[in-house]
Amino acid sequence: MPIIKHKQYIQAPVEICFDLARNVDIHTETTAKTKERVVGGVMNGLLEEGDLVTWEAIHFGIKQRLTAQVTEMEKPQMFVDRMVRGAFNSFEHKHQFIEETKGTWMIDRFEYISPFGSIGVFADKLFLEKYMRAFIISRAKELKRIAENMN
Repeated sequence: MPIIKHKQYIQAPVEICFDLARNVDIHTETTAKTKERVVGGVMNGLLEEGDLVTWEAIHFGIKQRLTAQVTEMEKPQMFVDRMVRGAFNSFEHKHQFIEETKGTWMIDRFEYISPFGSIGVFADKLFLEKYMRAFIISRAKELKRIAENMN
C-alpha cells in the first residue's frame, strides 16, 4: 500500500492555505492538466466535514469518476477526504497545515490501495505511485502560487 508524503512551504496565513485546499473551484483550477471537473455533490465553494464531491477527470487517457467524502476536519489545521467510489480499492488523503511565523507548511499524506491485487501492486511500482506523487506535488505548487499571489 503506497503512502505518498509531500511537504510544501507557502508564504501565506494558515487560514488562506486551508481554505484554498478545500475549495472546489480552486481544486478544478489546480488540476487543469487532467481536465478535472466536479460532476456531483458539492459543486462549488468550501468543502465541510461530511460533504461528498464527485470528480471527473482524464487519467492515462481514460475518463474516470471518483467520489470522495470529507470525513474529518479541524479548522484550520487539518482535513481528511476518503474515496467512497472510484478506480482505487481505497484512498485516504490527509491535508495538514502548520502555521509558521511568516507562512504555512502544507503537508499531504496520500495513502491508497490499487485495484486488481498483484497486478495493481505491479502497476504501483511501474508507474502509478510516481504518477500520483507528481499529481500531488503539482497541485501543491499551484496552491502555493495562488496563495502567495493573494498576499
